[in-house]
Amino acid sequence: MANKVPERYPETGWGQVFGQFFIDKVIVDNHAFNGRSSKSFIDEGRWDKVHQLLMPGDYVFIQFGHNDQNASRPERYTNPYSSYRANLERYINETRSKGAVPIILSSIVRRKFNENGTLVDTHGPYPFVARICANEMGAGFIDLHLLTEKLITQLGPVDSEKLFLILQPGESENYPHGITDNTHLSNYGAERVASLVADELRHQNNPLSEYMAIDNCNHLKNR
Repeated sequence: MANKVPERYPETGWGQVFGQFFIDKVIVDNHAFNGRSSKSFIDEGRWDKVHQLLMPGDYVFIQFGHNDQNASRPERYTNPYSSYRANLERYINETRSKGAVPIILSSIVRRKFNENGTLVDTHGPYPFVARICANEMGAGFIDLHLLTEKLITQLGPVDSEKLFLILQPGESENYPHGITDNTHLSNYGAERVASLVADELRHQNNPLSEYMAIDNCNHLKNR
């Protein structure tokens, strides 16, 4: 979701390109940061910064899960049923305390196919807990885990590579030896994922859908 530095291009966060799906009246201020979990984002003071900036009527898109899984990194790890959920509840409550609107998103699936060509889940209970927490607290929810699962499954093991940071040697100056990263998105992948979020906002009749740049959304679908 984070804005990536130019030296990592074509790695792109979907939040980095999300603004192109809206008209100029909507400002997307992306505070996501690589490698942060729902815990470390709070512990490092990043959430405090966001919270201080919030104004009534703002929308806050909250997506964690990838880094919360990392039990080898205690500064990141959260138990999905306890601390992860408690952190999501804090984000929701403190967003509402400023008159802003929280929207929880489940994690993007990783591109992991088994020998039979079946996409394998790698996130365990985190997406489910995100859904339950949002539903029980009456917060907005976008099941990006399900939406990206459908997209990647439809594309299959080969064509889905273009969504991720998968490059051959010599294909990019930033990755002269190539790279196979089935977690982080390419520029094209980020745009496709951002378009899934925009489409879901329209499907849910979210008030933000009134400010969509429809031509940009349709252009992505035709690529």
